[in-house]
Amino acid sequence: MEARFLKPYSTLRYFPEGIRNCYNLNVEKGINHLIRAWFIYGNYDGQDKDPRFDLYLGPNPWATIDLYRLENGTRKEVIHKPTSNSLQICLVKTGETTPMISALEIRPMGDNDSYITQSGSLNLYFRVYLTESTKYIRYPNDVYDRQWIAFFWREWTQISTSSDVGTSNNYELPKAALATAAIPTNASAPLTIVWTNSDNPDAQYYVYRHFAEIQDLQNNETREFNMLWNGDVMSANPVIPNKLDISTFYSESPRTCDGGDCTFQLKRTNRSTLPPLLNALEVFTAIQFPQSETNETDVVAIRNIEATYELSRINWQGDPCVPLHLRWDALNCSNTDASTPPRITSLNLSSSGLTGNIAAAIQNLTQLEKLDLSNNNLTGEVPEFLGNIKSLLFINLSGNDLNGTIPQSLQRKGGLQLLRQGNSRLFPSESPTKPTSKSFPVVIVASVGSAAILLIVVVVLILFLRKKKPTNEVFLPRPSRPTMNVPYVNSPEPSIEMKKRKFTYLEVTKMTNNFGRVVGEGGFGVVCHGTVNGSEQVAVKLLSQSSTQGYKEFKAEVDLLLRVHHTNLVSLVGYCDEGDHLALIYEFVPNGDLRQHLSGKGGKPIVNWGTRLRIAVEAALGLEYLHIGCTPPMVHRDVKTTNILLDEHYKAKLADFGLSRSFPVGGETHVSTVIAGTPGYLDPEYYQTSRLGEKSDVYSFGIVLLEMISNQAVIDRNRIKSHITQWVGSELNGGDIASIMDPKLNGDYDSRSAWRALELAMSCADPTSAKRPTMSHVVIELKECLVSENSMRNMGRGMDSPNFPEVSMILDNEMIPRAR
Repeated sequence: MEARFLKPYSTLRYFPEGIRNCYNLNVEKGINHLIRAWFIYGNYDGQDKDPRFDLYLGPNPWATIDLYRLENGTRKEVIHKPTSNSLQICLVKTGETTPMISALEIRPMGDNDSYITQSGSLNLYFRVYLTESTKYIRYPNDVYDRQWIAFFWREWTQISTSSDVGTSNNYELPKAALATAAIPTNASAPLTIVWTNSDNPDAQYYVYRHFAEIQDLQNNETREFNMLWNGDVMSANPVIPNKLDISTFYSESPRTCDGGDCTFQLKRTNRSTLPPLLNALEVFTAIQFPQSETNETDVVAIRNIEATYELSRINWQGDPCVPLHLRWDALNCSNTDASTPPRITSLNLSSSGLTGNIAAAIQNLTQLEKLDLSNNNLTGEVPEFLGNIKSLLFINLSGNDLNGTIPQSLQRKGGLQLLRQGNSRLFPSESPTKPTSKSFPVVIVASVGSAAILLIVVVVLILFLRKKKPTNEVFLPRPSRPTMNVPYVNSPEPSIEMKKRKFTYLEVTKMTNNFGRVVGEGGFGVVCHGTVNGSEQVAVKLLSQSSTQGYKEFKAEVDLLLRVHHTNLVSLVGYCDEGDHLALIYEFVPNGDLRQHLSGKGGKPIVNWGTRLRIAVEAALGLEYLHIGCTPPMVHRDVKTTNILLDEHYKAKLADFGLSRSFPVGGETHVSTVIAGTPGYLDPEYYQTSRLGEKSDVYSFGIVLLEMISNQAVIDRNRIKSHITQWVGSELNGGDIASIMDPKLNGDYDSRSAWRALELAMSCADPTSAKRPTMSHVVIELKECLVSENSMRNMGRGMDSPNFPEVSMILDNEMIPRAR
């Protein structure tokens, strides 16, 4: 690299405040952009602590920047097509070190048909042109500022031309990249390039191959060759390069490699007299950015509200709604699925020092359900547009200095709760004075009295009809339940009878073939296998008369699972709530529970250490979603190995939500409840105080981790140290992890990942909740354990990925192909 290219990377910007810091870039929607970020630490702060943090593109993770592992610096490059006219590149703090960036470059690539993918974007793996030179090519020689690295191998011979090579196709390669080419020195041998992607062995590749014939061929000479991918021919017709003109080949669908080992070959045909040649090669991995950005109208609206009130909040950066753990404070959003843009449904700017009028931009939040502007210094009148937001159900304007009258549009709006206390000059009707008539409360009292009488009549009638009910039913009567299904106090959830996905008892009988196949049994009752729509397998959980759980637990599980959706939570297909018949219909998870795969009971295979770590990550993701992705947040309360189910691909799904409870957010971190859970997994602090919080689940998850590590019983009265935490603690004094690890693993594990997982488990199971990590931290730690384990296995197979030399700086993330 010439000196002029070094200067931009000799400075940096760092972000000591906040979790997410973002650059907001103006882009052109719908066309490809080359986005490149550089990270070179250089011990700028004198702390000698190489940073580690996450890089996000909009609401989606792009890469993890680990400058401890890549100590010479790294760059990340992607070709991406934005879905809106703005784009955020965000640095997200994930640990103790400070995120930083050396340079950020973005280049529009024009409205053409280059770099097309089946789905997702293109993450650069490597880009080379084949030459013995060391020259580095970028802008102005490349109009899109792609960076071409000189690459050559000793088994090759270079050919070159001084003639002008045509580059007029959609890719517009620099002419210098096509003026040279490599051919195999052994003319009968194929030209072979191999690489190993041990970090991502399941990667999908898009390979762009650029050819130009740069030799003068004699009449009796022919150059013709096939392209092979891992031994398979890539196209039906052989390649005959165009004379002094570019030809670019690519596949419309991505390709994969077996175990991360990739082989690309050019092999001459039988009729060819000359060996194959290659001028330039670009290899990308497919990267998915599945999470849709928040609805653009909502984003503009909330930005205008922010500007109107001159708000300065450190976390109001990046996408307002997603990802969930980085959602802006003061907001709630609808998050149905990743492909649907989230909408802002709640805005809470209470006690935010707001002045002036109610911001007009609020009317553009057309899906808003809750608006809290209380305890500010707002003045002026209540605007008419609030009544025109059809979804709005709750408005809190109390504690301001608003005046005038409540608009008719708000007064006529059915189902709206409007709080306005503390606005002495604000009146409820068009009249400028407060009404003095006493008739209004009298009407309310009379109405309530009539309703009470009517309610008593209805209850008596129901009881009378129940006595007449026939008793020759297959399903045993359930424990007592309320006559009326009343939702939780202050809960926005309607009663379960108002929900969808409700099955009749006759339908449940048919789907289970009259409960013919019992696949399990728990505290709720038996679990039967069934099918819905003739093909979808389901598990039907029936409430028995002798069940220790009752209608309250049944309703809790239905109410929770009807409003949460996560790939690592067992999904609810439906439920039955008919007379004395209660049933929950779940997706069928065929591989049983984790406990069976640790013990080997029921003929289940013992899962290896890598699979255990992946299962732990997935279960932790499910818990993390309950803690920070739900509104209100939820505590599972019964996390244990028998409640972690495995599907046909051994993907973990957290199950059994009958004991789950919501917990407060804000200043409070716990809620008082009756003690519930499973002995051994039960948080000792919760047991002593009855104060339930998310850290209670963290404790239980720590016990699960210890089980996965050791395969020891949680409570074993035959041990001197009966509880698993006590036993592990005593074994740790010896300093030998082998005495703790499950002997059924036969020593097949990476000791670094095992030690890290063990330390994490013990920190989760700390008796003091304040010392336990959050589930988000647990997820991060477990993912790093999994990376360590996978790296060990890859090295065990002889894999390597040497660094790709780049100019005068060595960037550790550059991947180098190898000739063979």
